[in-house]
Amino acid sequence: MEKFEPVIVAFCCHYCAYTAADMAGSQRLSYPPNVKIIRVPCSGKVDAIHILKAFEKGADGVYVAGCLEGDCHFKNGNVRAARRVVYVQKLLDQIGVGGERVGMVNLSAGMGERFAEIARQFTEKIRELGPNPVGTITRLAS
Repeated sequence: MEKFEPVIVAFCCHYCAYTAADMAGSQRLSYPPNVKIIRVPCSGKVDAIHILKAFEKGADGVYVAGCLEGDCHFKNGNVRAARRVVYVQKLLDQIGVGGERVGMVNLSAGMGERFAEIARQFTEKIRELGPNPVGTITRLAS
């Protein structure tokens, strides 16, 4: 049987998390290629519908990566993002998908090594959980 390779979507804020991901690449730090990065102006711009759409489209796990707390370029966007992630976690638990498939992390621009580590850890966590049941249905329907 083939080993399950999860699809992970990482919504990364432009100023910190995306720059950390870029730094990880520049330093040639390895992290799973199945982490698909979506750059957003601010993690606060990631709404619950964006996270849910990622699952509908077949993602097995989603995390939102924003600036360090108290260091958001848009004042409190990362705090808003964290509240939305908690909301989506509860919603996914209620519908039986599992809230542990969603996470929120805070990074500074210079944390390339930490970005790579988070990507590895989150991928392994989702690999252990198995495929997203909603995404499996969506893939079968198409």
